[in-house]
Amino acid sequence: MIDLRIKVDPFPIVAPLVVRLRDQASDPGPSDATLIELDGSRREYDFQGFSLALHATGDLKLDNDVIMILPGQPSARRLIRADSQHNTLLITEQCDQLCLMCSQPPKKHHVDLFSELEIAASLAPPNSYIGLSGGEPLLHKWKLFDMLLSLSKKRPDLAFHILSNGQHFVEEDVEKLREIGVERILWGIPVYAATADDHDAMVKKAGAFDRLLESFSVLFEAGAAIELRTVVMQQNWNGLPALAAFVGTTLPFVERWAIMQLENIGFGRMNWDASFKDTSTDFENVARAINIAIARAVPVQLYNFPLCSVPARYRHLAQASISDWKNKHEPFCASCSSRQRCGGFFEWYRHKTGFRGLGPI
Repeated sequence: MIDLRIKVDPFPIVAPLVVRLRDQASDPGPSDATLIELDGSRREYDFQGFSLALHATGDLKLDNDVIMILPGQPSARRLIRADSQHNTLLITEQCDQLCLMCSQPPKKHHVDLFSELEIAASLAPPNSYIGLSGGEPLLHKWKLFDMLLSLSKKRPDLAFHILSNGQHFVEEDVEKLREIGVERILWGIPVYAATADDHDAMVKKAGAFDRLLESFSVLFEAGAAIELRTVVMQQNWNGLPALAAFVGTTLPFVERWAIMQLENIGFGRMNWDASFKDTSTDFENVARAINIAIARAVPVQLYNFPLCSVPARYRHLAQASISDWKNKHEPFCASCSSRQRCGGFFEWYRHKTGFRGLGPI
């Protein structure tokens, strides 16, 4: 697991500060801190004439990383890692759903960091692909849209993958979405069942399914790209083939349908025994759903499925989808010939309560 925090010496600030770390910079920008001394684990940077000291292991690459320092905090957050393809910015921890499988249970309080996150994204390496998540980012829709529009002008090379529960799009958003640039954003939006009663029960919000369909209409009208996301659980296991048929007939315009395994953290951990479905020993309904979707020309991918949990016929659909900072492999993976292309496991996966049909392939 990669630590997304770095120890920092006290720094005289009264508001959040976003800084890009540079090993060398002949012409540093206003947000750049340039390395001036390296002494063991201590790295001293010059930031606008001030000494900024971080503590990190000697082999940790920080050149062009973007960090955020909060007043009075002993560590800085690594918002953008220059050598990673898995950078995600947390927009808010607020949400208006209580999904059974949620890996980031919502909080009532919102810390507004839109200005800081915009600066961080603007400092990302060229052609970066940045995730935006929550909570529910669209609870703060206009600030989010304003940030995206500003970045579309400052950094037209950037692209975004935004996770949303799809409850907050309205007809008036169409023009704004087009102005931001629909080609630059992939919206990751969940649907868990083909019926309102079942979907609403899993997200614990009455009317969520019907509202979701309204949002899909808005996104479709705007020409937005949608990644449909479905977590496999005991609660929707029997309904997966019906969901595939629903997607194929009602949502055939999606960019892809991501069928996902459960993450053992947050509400997912709290509900693990009642929700986790071991697809390494029973893949039948996932296979049926995949076959139906493909027959209806819906692109399908499998997320969070170790390759050895998937029948050989469907392994080409399994993506290395787990972010590098929370990814691990189990001891039995050491002898597996497919380790290099396998997504492995979440750091918090526990094999004793997880997949029972795994092994080297």
